[in-house]
Amino acid sequence: MSAIEINKENFKKEVINSDKPVLVDFWASWCGPCKMLAPIVEKIAEENTDIKVCKINVDEEQELAMEYKVMSIPTLIVFKGGVAVNRSVGAKPKNEILGLIK
Repeated sequence: MSAIEINKENFKKEVINSDKPVLVDFWASWCGPCKMLAPIVEKIAEENTDIKVCKINVDEEQELAMEYKVMSIPTLIVFKGGVAVNRSVGAKPKNEILGLIK
């Protein structure tokens, strides 16, 4: 499954109320490290059916970015049971990202 595009309308349903851990990628189209991270995030989404992977464009969803105190991008936040439990800033290799989730 590919990453789900998130906006404030579907955030609660897809992230907060998810029965699986959720990896959320806060990104922007103009961000170089975000572009480097995007294929890694997509690969994680395709290979791991036990987690949900979502993407939030910070330019389009500034309220969500502010609510979760996203100051730099890319920022990855892991949600479990509707709570942000882990976070990482900057482009990271796949194994490090998977380490955030487990």
